[in-house]
Amino acid sequence: MKTINIKFVITAFVFFTQMGLLSCNSESSSDDIPDKEEEILNTLTVDKTTIDLESIESSTDISITTDVDTWVISSSGTSWITLSEISGTSGTSIVKITASENLSIQGRSAVITVNANNVDAVKITVSQAGASSANGIYPDYNTNSIAADPTGMSSTAEEIAAKISLGWNIGNTLEATGGETAWGNPMVTKQLIDLVKANGFNSIRIPCAWDQYLEDVDNAKIKESWLNRVKEVVQYCVDNDMYVILNIHWDGGWLELNVNEESKTQVNAKQKAYWEQIATHFRDYNERLLFASANEPHVETAEQMAVLNYYHQTFIDAVRATGGRNSYRTLVVQGPSTDIEKTNNLMSTLPTDSATDRLMAEVHYYTPYQFALMTADESWGKMFYYWGTNYHSTTDAVRNTTWGEETDLENYFKLMKTQFVDKGIPVVLGEFAAIRRTTLTGDNLQLHLDSRAYYLKTVVQQAKANGLLPYYWDAGGLGDLGTGLFDRSNNSVFDTQALNALVEGLN
Repeated sequence: MKTINIKFVITAFVFFTQMGLLSCNSESSSDDIPDKEEEILNTLTVDKTTIDLESIESSTDISITTDVDTWVISSSGTSWITLSEISGTSGTSIVKITASENLSIQGRSAVITVNANNVDAVKITVSQAGASSANGIYPDYNTNSIAADPTGMSSTAEEIAAKISLGWNIGNTLEATGGETAWGNPMVTKQLIDLVKANGFNSIRIPCAWDQYLEDVDNAKIKESWLNRVKEVVQYCVDNDMYVILNIHWDGGWLELNVNEESKTQVNAKQKAYWEQIATHFRDYNERLLFASANEPHVETAEQMAVLNYYHQTFIDAVRATGGRNSYRTLVVQGPSTDIEKTNNLMSTLPTDSATDRLMAEVHYYTPYQFALMTADESWGKMFYYWGTNYHSTTDAVRNTTWGEETDLENYFKLMKTQFVDKGIPVVLGEFAAIRRTTLTGDNLQLHLDSRAYYLKTVVQQAKANGLLPYYWDAGGLGDLGTGLFDRSNNSVFDTQALNALVEGLN
């Protein structure tokens, strides 16, 4: 630490004061101070700093006032907001802020910033309500519930399952985006259903869209004309003494792609509204008509499975609440992604039901994918053309199936038998198929078609052996990569080999 010599400091102060070199007078003349240039302050103001918008596409104007030469405005990183102007000059300017429709049930917010030189930035907070605030809750469509009616509804789910031998899907038709014929198939006729029945099938699965057939989108009201068209097709099946499964299929993915907490409120409201209308419209059919909650809901986790069960519970409750024969109707709920392994791991319980023994579970089977559906080689694997231990090629061995053959098939179906069938819950194998690869030629083509027929026969055999109800996926296509059994343009059998294999699998 330094020591200060106080005596020296005092002496120096006195000396400099006497010499006039140090003044103790605090007053000074203004003439001794140089003129200071007056500071000019710029301004930037906005008439709104908070904006609240509805979930629908909405716009509002803001007024920007400044004396700075130029300003800029931005909503960086926010794709749902657009601005009518992104810059301006001094004075007052009007900018229109537009938010696109918020389809999520969750609200969202963003910050818009106005910047100019030499002034503080102005920030504007824009908030938009979630869809549920505007149109997530729909009217109650269960407006004429009637007393429970057991007439024609005496069979349990197990008893109905015992009566279903082989099922067929009217694929790529009533669920087609854009209309019944939009995916290349003609409208369903009674003659087509008669043909299907005559060739060994006693049940029809009707994949069906509803979301695109609304007369009132805001209220989720289905067109009466569409309900009647679907009813017409159901009647073709019932007239043939066939069992029918009617579902909500892909339908644009409004449910299947939104099995999550964020979308749960809105999706569930729509599930309830649709099934109240469907169930009421088809309430008078007897037990030959079954309803299915969904198609292939995308689920990967236990948390998503909980949401899916929530949707299934709404489906069951909505149908039962309409009364009449719906009080006893057998209902089908789908496993996660209708994948057998995921269903085995995640679907430990089914939703509750006021009716006793009237539920079925549903899975699909396109295994191995490389044989059943794959249409191009990928980095992770090649297409398989030949399935079954006795159907491998010696000249095209790279295309032989290397997994998912007989033993795997049997083990997969046994999982469903143990998990559901043995507990009195039938399992609908709602879809299975293998595409035809008709660009092959000669012996390779014949071996492929023979192995495909063997695959279809084996799937049916193992399904029946383990208590699963097999429904072949027929998308109508008759060319390469098609699965069509029937030529729907003239109501004739097209793929005799595959059809015979399916029927042989019952024996």
